[in-house]
Amino acid sequence: MSASSLVAEAVWKDIESTRAVTDDQLSILHFLFGKNFERATRIVDQRGIKRISGELSGRFVFQVVGESRRKEEYFCFAENYCACYSFFYDIVNRGEQLCCKHQLAARLASSLGACVEVKVSDEQLALLLSKL
Repeated sequence: MSASSLVAEAVWKDIESTRAVTDDQLSILHFLFGKNFERATRIVDQRGIKRISGELSGRFVFQVVGESRRKEEYFCFAENYCACYSFFYDIVNRGEQLCCKHQLAARLASSLGACVEVKVSDEQLALLLSKL
């Protein structure tokens, strides 16, 4: 794991424990993620993150609204996957970013308790995930 990833992880844990973000934490996250962090905060401000959970298993996936006029919705696991184009282009292929704006938005909303919570049956969640 890179030093940047370790710093980011420490900041996320801090935010999760207090459910608040300090100016110092904002500065660190902005330094690490740049324009993606700014975009992620806009998505969070617009309440564009759903946390879809299986009722019995507690397993979950995030559904994050994109910023374009089409308002696409992307499924992601905040720490390691997003179905958006940027994830595959900038993170997987080029290795230029730690994560995409949708992952950041999901992580930030989750840390702050700002997700729209949606409960579904485990069968519905499995069906949803099978389409990824």
